Amino acid sequence: MYINTHSHIYDKAFDDDREVVLQRAIDAGITMLIVPNNDLGSIKPLHEFYEKHQDYCKVMMGLHPEEIKDDYKKSLSVIEKELEQDIWTGVGEIGLDYYWDRTYEKQQVDAFVQQLRWAKQLGLPVSIHNRESFDTLIKVLEHEQDGNLRGVMHCFSGNIEQAYIAMKLGMYLGFGGVVTYKNSKLRDVIEQIPTDRILLETDDPYLPPVPYRGQRNEPAYMIKVAEKVAEFKGIDIKKIEEITTKNANNLFKL
Repeated sequence: MYINTHSHIYDKAFDDDREVVLQRAIDAGITMLIVPNNDLGSIKPLHEFYEKHQDYCKVMMGLHPEEIKDDYKKSLSVIEKELEQDIWTGVGEIGLDYYWDRTYEKQQVDAFVQQLRWAKQLGLPVSIHNRESFDTLIKVLEHEQDGNLRGVMHCFSGNIEQAYIAMKLGMYLGFGGVVTYKNSKLRDVIEQIPTDRILLETDDPYLPPVPYRGQRNEPAYMIKVAEKVAEFKGIDIKKIEEITTKNANNLFKL
């Protein structure tokens, strides 16, 4: 069995065939989805999916860095209220993203820190989004790591030095469809890091693996990621299945 540690299955991209997509994931051997929140608009569909599929998914609550605007404190108050419920497996998707715009850089850091602290208070892991912000993000993690912070660098795309920095701070590394791309530099990372720090994900409906590039990604396609990780590590895919499932259970206390 596999655990997909990052799926936006509630996304509107699946509105026409969500149950069919879910069945394909089950048929592919994926026995659990871990589903992060994105913004205020995704809270309702996330809840609706969870209420219907509690036996198959776990959910996280957080505010994505791209959603940090002038009114971010109001948005954070909604997230804080949501976190009062006892249904959450983690805090996410949170982090920093400076790819498109650095206008709200300070606000992103503030929101990231606040959500990290909520996670520590609640004893929950975090799912961290990083894009063009690694140095700043690591400084925040170094400051906030007091022995109570654990999580995953979702959709990790850094180099081996960055991988070891993140792991030293208590982070797992999540790998998705990018590992299958010809221009990906993740082979060196995966070959060198210990298998007990690897998690598998899709980040669907985004970043589909080969041979599905250009199409909508979906949870079942995580098997392509597992195959590539097994190839890079030079071990049987059944071992990757076993180890990554154990890793997900350890991080998320499933």
